Amino acid sequence: MIARRLRTKMVEKVWGRDTLPAPFVAPGGTRIGEIWFEPPPEVPQVLVKYLFTSEKLSVQVHPSDATALAGEAGKEECWLVLDAEPDARLAIGFTRDVAPAEIAAAAQDGSIEELLEWHPAHPGDLFYLPAGTVHAIGPGLALVEVQQTSETTFRLYDYGRPRELHLERALAVACGGVYGPEHRRSIADGQVLVDGPHFRLDRVEGAPDAATLAAYPGVLLVLPLEGEVAARDGSAAAGAGECLVAGGLESLDFSAAKVTLLTRAA
Repeated sequence: MIARRLRTKMVEKVWGRDTLPAPFVAPGGTRIGEIWFEPPPEVPQVLVKYLFTSEKLSVQVHPSDATALAGEAGKEECWLVLDAEPDARLAIGFTRDVAPAEIAAAAQDGSIEELLEWHPAHPGDLFYLPAGTVHAIGPGLALVEVQQTSETTFRLYDYGRPRELHLERALAVACGGVYGPEHRRSIADGQVLVDGPHFRLDRVEGAPDAATLAAYPGVLLVLPLEGEVAARDGSAAAGAGECLVAGGLESLDFSAAKVTLLTRAA
């Protein structure tokens, strides 16, 4: 296949930012919370986004492929922290095992924030969220999110904002447990950030090594964070803030690359 750059979409969110980090620029009068790359037909299973927060996101949960109903889609995801204010936090799972009735009551009276485990977030942290994990993103963060291509989200609590909640469906799929440490990594742990049931994610500095080339023999998404990656045939190139779809790693030139994320469907 011929490599090409994916189209981007800026999404306004009440919790977004009117000033974005370079190379992005928010249109005047907007608060951009998400910048996502349209999933190409060659790899429709994986969606890649940037997230920028100035306020807390809703407390929410996603179903798995097994717990999704007709018209829904399962969603597992991960967050790679790119930048974080000193007190930035991510809510993932609970501080203890919590029964569905207690989750329901806490969602209705707003005390669910106190039941959640708020993890400090620092640049380079990676959090994988299995489906069913109750979570929220705090303010002061810039993240890359890699996920199953699904927008099925059930909100449990939204800080009084006038948006619909989905308590019945959320409680049907939510896990009331503690977030497992095995789902958390750092870029210091090595370049393979996720090798899961739905997608793989690597962070590569410079050119990929032989093991990485072998792990990406087919279609993949290429997201440069620093530097540039280009197709060897000259068909396309991408720098920071852009994303390529390519037929395989060997078809790409990393001579101008610095830090790049690679992802593909499992």
